[in-house]
Amino acid sequence: MLKKSGKLSWPEKVAKIVNRFGTWRVSLFFLALALSFTAFEVTLLNYILYGEVVVRDYIDPVLLTLLTMPWVLYFMSELIRRLERSREHLTQVIEQLEALRKQDKASASNLRHNIQQLNYEIEERKRAELQREEAIRLLKQQIEERQRTQQNLYEQSILLRSAFDCSPDIIYYRDENGRFSGCNRSFEELTGKTEKEMIGLTPWDVYSEDIAEKVVASDREVLASNASLTYDMWLTYPSGSKKLFLIKKVPFFNNEGKRIGLLGFGRDIMEKQQAQEALEKASRDKTAFISTISHELRTPLNGIVGISRILKDSKLTTEQHNQVSTIFACAVTLGNIFNDIIDLDKIERDKLAINLEPVDLSGFVYELNSVATLMAEQKQLHFRFRSNVPEDRWVMADPTRLRQVLWNLLANAVKFTLKGDVEFNVDCHIRNTFAWLDFEIVDSGIGIPDKELENIFTMYYQVDREEVRAGTGTGIGLAISKILVESMGGQIEVHSEINQGSSFSVSLKLDLAEAPDTAGDSNVSGLNILLVEDVELNVVVANSILTKLGHKTTVAKTGQQAIDKFNQQSFDIVLLDIQLPDMTGFDVLNHWQTLDVTLPPIVALTANVIKTRDEYLSKGLTDVIAKPIKIDNVHKVFNRLFDQDDVIDVQAETVKEEATSNIKSIDKSILDVEFLEQLLDTIGYDLIEQNVELFEKLIAEYMDILNTNLCAKDQEEIGKQAHKIKGAAASMGLKRIQNVANQIQLTDTPAWWENLDDRVEQLKHACNNDLDVLKNWINTL
Repeated sequence: MLKKSGKLSWPEKVAKIVNRFGTWRVSLFFLALALSFTAFEVTLLNYILYGEVVVRDYIDPVLLTLLTMPWVLYFMSELIRRLERSREHLTQVIEQLEALRKQDKASASNLRHNIQQLNYEIEERKRAELQREEAIRLLKQQIEERQRTQQNLYEQSILLRSAFDCSPDIIYYRDENGRFSGCNRSFEELTGKTEKEMIGLTPWDVYSEDIAEKVVASDREVLASNASLTYDMWLTYPSGSKKLFLIKKVPFFNNEGKRIGLLGFGRDIMEKQQAQEALEKASRDKTAFISTISHELRTPLNGIVGISRILKDSKLTTEQHNQVSTIFACAVTLGNIFNDIIDLDKIERDKLAINLEPVDLSGFVYELNSVATLMAEQKQLHFRFRSNVPEDRWVMADPTRLRQVLWNLLANAVKFTLKGDVEFNVDCHIRNTFAWLDFEIVDSGIGIPDKELENIFTMYYQVDREEVRAGTGTGIGLAISKILVESMGGQIEVHSEINQGSSFSVSLKLDLAEAPDTAGDSNVSGLNILLVEDVELNVVVANSILTKLGHKTTVAKTGQQAIDKFNQQSFDIVLLDIQLPDMTGFDVLNHWQTLDVTLPPIVALTANVIKTRDEYLSKGLTDVIAKPIKIDNVHKVFNRLFDQDDVIDVQAETVKEEATSNIKSIDKSILDVEFLEQLLDTIGYDLIEQNVELFEKLIAEYMDILNTNLCAKDQEEIGKQAHKIKGAAASMGLKRIQNVANQIQLTDTPAWWENLDDRVEQLKHACNNDLDVLKNWINTL
């Protein structure tokens, strides 16, 4: 690349001058200059050579110069001018070439850049192609995976729907407006509608009004809180049967977190409910068993207590009196063991109650002392008694419970003391309206190890000591004693050293009370009493006491005898045992209540301490006398029922109408034979057989539905179902089934719930038995 110099050369300067002033001017200038030079040269040479200068010497050189120089100068100037133009043109060409070179260089650079870019784009395209191929491969793989996923989802949806439909639980879902959007087959079976029929319906269209109200209310609760809700609900199938369901409802949200409805699940918990019912029935059966065993065991025990008490009041030798006292103490001990067993059942059923009544403290304490003294003497132990209880001081307490506690402690002290002493100390501190009582029982027996002190009040805990292992008892006495003391608002403590003895203390705060009117020697006498009692020993005891009080007794040993004798005579009062061989005392009472007569006072005579006095009164009885019969109790009851100042002059009254006998032959009590004979004449043998087959099928369904409603404790539905059974039984002449179902149907009768279980059991037995009787009767035709 040619570069311009900043300084011009002389040729360039000359060329510029020629171009500037023109060829002619420059030529003339140089001609003048040449002429001047020629003149100077001629002058100088002539002067040097000849020493003189003449004009003639100038003519030739000047003419020669004039003739030659202009053309030479013109030629040179023109040449210079043209050369300059050529140079300028060449410079322009060079500049153009330089520009072209720069342009080529830029183009080459751009070309290289473009080539690089093209190579990059080619590489990118190659990579893009590879990526496209990879993407295509991945897309194919994703498509295949999606197809597999869709297939799996389809299979899973089929599996889920199958599980959805095969689930024994009811499942449904509803939208925000409460309309059904889907359900499974279990729910279809419950409602009797298909899923397609369910879609778009509301709970009001599916359930009964009462159930729909509960469903809608629970829906609102779930939607208001956006939280799940669980509850139990009885639902009715189209057949009328009921089942208990554990319902769980949860709000349902989409992927964006927006709530779109709720899901409902329901699990059949009938088996659980039936198991619970079975447990409750087992508990009732256990209670009934304890009640029965209490009656059966207390009956002879009460006889022992009653007879021994009568003998103690009679004239006996000292030895005989001690023997009778021992019998009496043993019977009281056994009675306290019964109380422990009965209280254990009450504690388990949360039915333990403390019944306060006025108690004479001194008499109560000395009664315990006398019995404990007899017990200690039997083991040849030294018994010490100390008490500061003032005479004629009455407090409000439950004497039975308190006696039971203290007797447990005294009996244990005697039991676990092989030799030595037993002490019974009572400290009484009277305040304004209450008394602090501290009972302390101290023995010198085998003692209790420290590590076992915390366990002795535990249920069924027993001492494991070799010297007393054979007679450690049931292990419930101390546990029940602690519960009883705490129920009375007190506390019980124990201190003991091994082989040194034990000390039990009971502290109670009892309110002071006024002494009640003494039953004493009541003026009530000459009563004509109907004594309903099946145990001979109890009859002897009761007769002895009542005769001693100046009353006349008529004995009935069964419920039927009581009914018959009640119709034959007039009685001032009835002492009615509840447990009788052929029926209960309540059954006898119910029969008397159906008679159109004014009933005398009817007093329950019972050893059943499971029931309270109020429970007996609620069943229509006038009062209660507990066995064993005590004179004081008889006086209290008789004084409440009769005016003490009136001496009853018993006169014979008009004989009441005899009760019509309802004893019929078994066939006639089971079957309405007259109706069946008319039916046979009307429709014939074959249709009767067909009706029996239909009844056998229907009664099974009716009983299943009755059981579910019984489990649900739905009184109205139980009555309706019993009405169906009654109608079906009546159409088949099944009189006993009809009668029992009618009793169940009458839901507004007194003690309906109390008798329901027994009547349902009678109905089940009648359905199983009477249908066979009907079939046998048909087969004999």
